[in-house]
Formats: sequence, C-alpha cells, structure tokens
Amino acid sequence: MDEKITIIKNWLGTGSINIFGLPMSGKDTQGVRLAEALGAKFLSSGIIIRAKEEETKQSLTGNGALIPTNIFYDWVLPYFERADLRDFPLVLSSIGRWYGEESVVMSAAAGAGHDIKAVILLNISEADVETRFEAAKILDDRGGRADDKDVATFRTRLEEFRTKTMPVINHYHDLDLLITVNGDQSRDAVFIEIIEKLYEKALSETAEKSA
Repeated sequence: MDEKITIIKNWLGTGSINIFGLPMSGKDTQGVRLAEALGAKFLSSGIIIRAKEEETKQSLTGNGALIPTNIFYDWVLPYFERADLRDFPLVLSSIGRWYGEESVVMSAAAGAGHDIKAVILLNISEADVETRFEAAKILDDRGGRADDKDVATFRTRLEEFRTKTMPVINHYHDLDLLITVNGDQSRDAVFIEIIEKLYEKALSETAEKSA
C-alpha cells in the first residue's frame, strides 16, 4: 500500500480531494485517515461551521438544515487561502453541499493552488445510516451535536442531502471527478477501497499526461 500512496501523493501535489456521503457515512473518519496517509491537511465543513456557530453564538444547523450559501462562503472558503495550508494537499469533508456551491468551491480551491483532483462518495443506504445513528445515540459518541439531537432532525439532514447535495455529486460525476466507494463495510475495508480507487485514478491521469 505504501507504493500506491506514494503514487497518489505525487499525482495529487497540493491539490485536494473532497469526500461526500450521507450523515453517519464516515466522511470525517475516512477523511482524517486519508489526510494522515497523504501528509495532507484535513478540512471539514461541519467542524468549521459548528466552531463558527459557537464563536458567533448562532445556531444555524441545529434543525438539520444546511447553512445559507452566503454564510458558507464567508465562513468556509477563506480556509483555502490560509498560509499554513499553502504547501499541503487537502482532504475535504463535504465542502460545498448545496447545488451551485461546488463551482465556487472549485474556483476557490484552484485559486489557492488546491485544485480538486477527485471527489469521493461513500455510498451507503439511508436505512444503514439510520441504524448507525441509533447506535451512536446509545453510545453517546457524537459529542452532543445539535444536529444529532433527535430522529426528526437527523431525517431533515437526510432530506437535505437528497435534495441539495446529490445534485452536487452528480455534477462532479459529469466532470469525471467522482469516485464511488462502498461505505457499508468495515472502516479498514472502506479505507483500502479509497486508496485503490485513488491509485487507479492517479495512474490513469498520469499516463494520459505522459502520452
């Protein structure tokens, strides 16, 4: 696997990989692990937004809805320009979840030298993530997040993904950036599949450049 990771790193440069999936699909878990493997910096829109909500004493996501696009731009996009991230690749967790935001995100990333080179979809059914949600409530391992407070709120998040984020993912598919990974397997198996598919993409695009 080390050789494959080296090939991915060389292909990625200071570019970025954006990870999407339903709530509870493991975006942050896999994103952190991938960032560590690639020597990249990890940025999660959810983590950034929750920190900003606490800082500004606002509750914009507690009902499960996505934040308005203008606030997303103000709060999240400046991270691409941070000096401490300039020389690193980025692994993004759902940066730009509302259809239309993806074009602005791609422009901001490219302008800062972090072109989006791949988009990963952790594919898992709504029934399976609801099971994960119920298990997480019992274990109480989500840090008391407001957007996980009850089933109704969680189902709002699912609806937001279905209606607002799936068109984003479809757009990335049309741009030939999308990699679909089976999210309904062990964490290690998900990670291995991510590496395998990124490796295949890296090999293919490197060969095209050399041709």
